[in-house]
Amino acid sequence: MADDSFQEKTEAPTPKKRSKARSEGQVAVSKEAGAVFILFFALGVFYFAGVKMLLDLDIFIRFMLENLAPDELNIERLTNLLLHTIKQILSILIPLFVAVIIAAIVGNIAQFGFLFTFKPLAPKMSKLNPISGMKKFVSLKSLVEVVKSILKVGIIGGVSYVMVKKEIPAFPALIHMGVIDILAYIGITSFKICIYTCLVLIILAALDYAYQKWEFEKKLKMSKQEIKEETKQTQGDPLVKSRIRKAQMEMALRRMMQDVPKADVVITNPTHLAIALKYDIKIMAAPKVVAKGAGIVAERIREIAMENNVPIVEEKPLAQVLYKAVEIGESIPADLYKAVAEVLAYVYRLKGKKKL
Repeated sequence: MADDSFQEKTEAPTPKKRSKARSEGQVAVSKEAGAVFILFFALGVFYFAGVKMLLDLDIFIRFMLENLAPDELNIERLTNLLLHTIKQILSILIPLFVAVIIAAIVGNIAQFGFLFTFKPLAPKMSKLNPISGMKKFVSLKSLVEVVKSILKVGIIGGVSYVMVKKEIPAFPALIHMGVIDILAYIGITSFKICIYTCLVLIILAALDYAYQKWEFEKKLKMSKQEIKEETKQTQGDPLVKSRIRKAQMEMALRRMMQDVPKADVVITNPTHLAIALKYDIKIMAAPKVVAKGAGIVAERIREIAMENNVPIVEEKPLAQVLYKAVEIGESIPADLYKAVAEVLAYVYRLKGKKKL
């Protein structure tokens, strides 16, 4: 039971996990949001270019009816008609195609930013697994898709019903209208239905995107063991790193202890701290800390100092300041010159050396 709970995916995904998922094309994306973008862009094309498209279509139909006389058809004429048909259809539909493509790109970028990868198209053997396929039919995602489909049908049907019901009183007047006017009336009414449908679908798209985001975050979650394994891969095994740090500290401590016999004095406070100072007037601008430590390290510094006849001077305030302010290998700051000079002068007198 402990192992099972340990493997539960309860931890937030790491940046590496997110980056890997994105590189594989795994992002939170709502198809409903993309569809709304496409529908809005397409409606924009019809609003601004619909009349021109209709006129071009009218000209094309008239041209075809005038040039399809059976007694005048031959291979060359049919070829020309086919090429003309393709050209006219493309000229009518290209604005719509371009708008749809732009809408699809903008809709995706708006959801997850710019991403270009072919990995989602790569074949996967897991997709051929019938058991995995059956699971999709009974999953929460399938249920959500069914609910979304029902909502879309209900929204489109409801909006259409309300709009058509509102226009019913105007139907009898259509009898006295010409064909062009009737077509214009149908176009305007259909456009209104599409606009109101889009406005309602925006709410559905927002809810769907929130759900897709939640499901994506849930899918990316990691177990504690996965995080540990990733940490080992990226930063190394913590146990190994701890051993390396310990070995490095031991080597640094040994090097530091080797410099204690060369020191001129060891300043203590008196038992907790120990700072070893060395000063060579010929090569140093100021006294330098060659070793320092607290607790057991301080005790070891004092032992080495006594074994090598290095003077030990008890100066509590000076020892505390030196321990906090000066690192090993650094020279003492100028504001401590006087205090350290007094200590060194005392030591030199004991050793019979020249006073500072």
